[in-house]
Amino acid sequence: MCDRTDSDNAPARVAGDQGILRAGAAPLAPPVIVEVTRGAMVESRHRVAIAVVDAGGHVVLARGDVERPIYPRSAIKPLQALPLIETGAAAAFTLDDRALALACASHNGEPRHTEVVEAWLRRIGCTVADLECGVHPPYHRPTAEALIRAGQAPSALHNNCSGKHAGFLTVARHLDVPTRGYIRFEHPVQQRVLGVLEAMTGLDLGAAPRGIDGCGIPVIGIPLGNLALAMARFADPHDQPQVRQDACTRLRAAMTGEPFMVAGSGRFCTRAIEAADARAVVKTGAEGVFCAAIPDSGLGIALKVEDGATRAAEVAMAAALIRFGVPGIEAAGLHRTPLHNRAGTRVGEVRIAGGAAGL
Repeated sequence: MCDRTDSDNAPARVAGDQGILRAGAAPLAPPVIVEVTRGAMVESRHRVAIAVVDAGGHVVLARGDVERPIYPRSAIKPLQALPLIETGAAAAFTLDDRALALACASHNGEPRHTEVVEAWLRRIGCTVADLECGVHPPYHRPTAEALIRAGQAPSALHNNCSGKHAGFLTVARHLDVPTRGYIRFEHPVQQRVLGVLEAMTGLDLGAAPRGIDGCGIPVIGIPLGNLALAMARFADPHDQPQVRQDACTRLRAAMTGEPFMVAGSGRFCTRAIEAADARAVVKTGAEGVFCAAIPDSGLGIALKVEDGATRAAEVAMAAALIRFGVPGIEAAGLHRTPLHNRAGTRVGEVRIAGGAAGL
């Protein structure tokens, strides 16, 4: 069971194997508000739901609607990468920390990312043609511009999910199952991922809302409270089988040891992991979703910005990491993002309304 322990005027909650449930008819705590200023005026506001849960299943903080299922998108890539370790595939193909961090990444498509993925594919006997994630230009503008100058088109290697997909292909190779169609819900690799998500969230996800993610894999609707529980178990998997404990430890070490591979130049995930000095792992997802794991305290954090704004999700995550004792984040200024105009002049900022009290 999951018991509520904070005192922010939200209702008491309990979590069973089917999710975070309201206790009685008390209203939900108000969401966190992220405000965007321009000059002396607040120009825009974003509403953020956030859940923080410990590894024992206790709800430490809940703001906004943490019971409504959301699509976690790429914020759960570290969980989706667990079969890569648990099946023995990573060991069989002697993957290093750079590859394992890329399996958890939404990377920029910089050369340091694509070169590792390309070499990884060769190691498992695959090519870029085997990636079913699709193609988009590199997120890193200088890399995208360099491709244009060279008259080259981007490939699936530049897709921010190419590391995750290389991981899926590696599991398929190791299990000797077909590589083609590895993105389908019924494929053995995706069924293993589903089993991991069910164990880590404490949910039967067979009837959960389901869609297709931006990179083509299944995306499952999961309440924020249970996503936070899954990240708490990733931070402190003491109640999981030994093979999963070892996998969580290995992936956390890879992400904190190779933070550039998790995202890239100038990206929040890379900057936050570097600033925290291995005391936390954070992972962004599309549509304003963010997750984090804090191993020292066994806490998991999951948040969703209602309007899908990444700028609000980053600031809210930074503020949550500061509130729960992760060092380095405040000094790095990640909780207040400067807003500049086209000429480079600072004209405002993105911040939590009410400062730390806003959480």
